[in-house]
Order: sequence, then structure tokens, then C-alpha cells
Amino acid sequence: MNAKRTPADVDVLPRDIRFNVESARQGHWLGGDPVGTAVFNALSLTFPDGERMFMDAVRHYRGELSGKLQEDVKGFIAQEAIHSREHHMLNELIDRTRYRVDAIEAEIRERIAFSRSRGPMGMLIATIALEHFTAMMAEMHATHQDVLDTAAPDIERLWRWHALEETEHKAVAYDVYMEVTKGWSPFQRWFRRCMAMAIIGYMFPRNISRFAATLLEADGYAPDAALKAVQDYVWRKPGLFSRGWRTFFAWFRPGFHPWDIDTRNLTDAWKADFAVTPVAA
Repeated sequence: MNAKRTPADVDVLPRDIRFNVESARQGHWLGGDPVGTAVFNALSLTFPDGERMFMDAVRHYRGELSGKLQEDVKGFIAQEAIHSREHHMLNELIDRTRYRVDAIEAEIRERIAFSRSRGPMGMLIATIALEHFTAMMAEMHATHQDVLDTAAPDIERLWRWHALEETEHKAVAYDVYMEVTKGWSPFQRWFRRCMAMAIIGYMFPRNISRFAATLLEADGYAPDAALKAVQDYVWRKPGLFSRGWRTFFAWFRPGFHPWDIDTRNLTDAWKADFAVTPVAA
């Protein structure tokens, strides 16, 4: 049985920070770049409903947990609730008279509803795969901070805070999965999580690219040109998804645990920037 867990010295501390992201009203908040802005806005649009599902996925199993994992789950739920709130505020500032935000959000809700329809275990397995994906992007953010160098400072700060906390709790849902499936065979646990990642590893970048391209069309891009520009951004330069390929494929190793990739040193410098009194989980 895989006994790996989140390191004892990693605390999952919710920081109740409210960000002033009024810069989003100006449109292309990423240094005037419509493509990069569209990609990050597309990511942000997925977070409020997605993170509520993550919270519900781990909350369902709280009664089967104890000790540090139970405390980590409380912190995870609190962190994700605050992330959902802050990204909702950012999303509300996207010009909905110009961009098809409502249509994108409606599709996101449909996809989340499908995940919820698969029951608690289906939700949890989807959560651990998506949490690995967001942790991969947080790692990329920490190692390649140039991606947001030209962002409006208030919005850059929000994304950096989000990356810090995604790193802190990157294995919490995974630890829950390992705990509540301890009666499964090692092969079953490995196979189920790998199947989920194979599907999500294809669908998540595809959906983000489609959503971003839809936003770009409102900036005057033809549909094909919009999709090409987004795909160049996420896969080539700066390579928002491709830069994290080693972390992504590490998932498929038998015996893998998210903290096999130790990213504590990458985010230690950020903690002082967000050194507020943590809220009670």
C-alpha cells in the first residue's frame, strides 16, 4: 500500500485576501496582449464552479478521515472557497457585452454537472486529476514568472497567491483518494486515476483553448486564427501547458505521489508576500 502523504511541515493555510482587480475592466490586462489575456480569463472562468465541486468531492469523505489529513481537508475547503470567490470577482469584470462569457460559463456548468452526476468517487477522481493539472501550472508559474511579468500588478498578485495555495494543497484530494480506496488493489487505484488523467489531460487544454478562442473572436480574430493563436500560446510560446510536461507525465508512474515533485522551495519566497493571519478553516 502506498503510504506517502503530504509532508508534515506543509500546512494548508487559507489566507482570506481580497484583491482589487479593477484593472480587468481595461480589457487586455496582460500587457495589452489579447491572446494571453484570453487564455488566463478562460482559466479563471472555470474556477468558481470547478472549485466548488472540488470542495464537495473531499467534503463527502470527511467522516472517514482523521489526524493531519482531516485538518488538511479543512484547509483545502477554505482555500478553495476563497479562490472561488476571488475568481468570481475577476470574472464579473470581463466585459459581458463584448465577450461571450455567459455562453462559456453555461458550458462549464454543464461539464461540472456531468462530473457531479458520476457520484462522490467519480467527483473525487476528477478532482485529483484536475488538482494535479493546476499544481503543474502553479509550478510553471513559480519557475517561469516571466509569463505574468507584464500583467496588471493587482491581477498578477491574485494569480501568484492562487499558485502558492494550489502548491500547498496539491496532494490533499489525492491523500483523501488514497485513504478512502485503501481496500482497493494497487492496480485498481492506479488504473482509475490514470484513466481520469488521460481524459482530463486531453479535455482540459482543449476546452481552455476553445473558451479562449471564443473570447478572442470578440477582439476581431477569425475563428481559425483565434484558435491558432491560442494553441501557439499554450503549446509553443510561452507554452503554458507544455512547460509542465514532466510533471504531467509523472502522474502515470505506479506509486506516484504529488509531493514526489517537491516544490516547497519554489513558493517559499512568496509566503512573505502573503503573510496574513490565516483564517480559521
